[in-house]
Amino acid sequence: MKIARELNVYCPKCGKHTEHKVVIYSKKQESGLNVGKRRRARKLKGITGKVKGQATVVKVAKRQKVLLQCKVCKYEVERVLGSRTKKKLEFAI
Repeated sequence: MKIARELNVYCPKCGKHTEHKVVIYSKKQESGLNVGKRRRARKLKGITGKVKGQATVVKVAKRQKVLLQCKVCKYEVERVLGSRTKKKLEFAI
């Protein structure tokens, strides 16, 4: 899925349509110290069998997310583009 490097969209802070710089959003590394991971580590400690829990289903297609930064006020807004797609976002030349 191709997208332009700059889009003219509405900025909620400026209250009008302005040019926005497009940054392809990528998920950051998760913290290893969040509550769920600590709880699971506690359950797995020692001699254990399987720990009860929901099996994670890997989704085939994801919603593509971009970060829009206003060139006037530098306000950033996340936006989901289109529906679920297997194609990764890339910039159009």
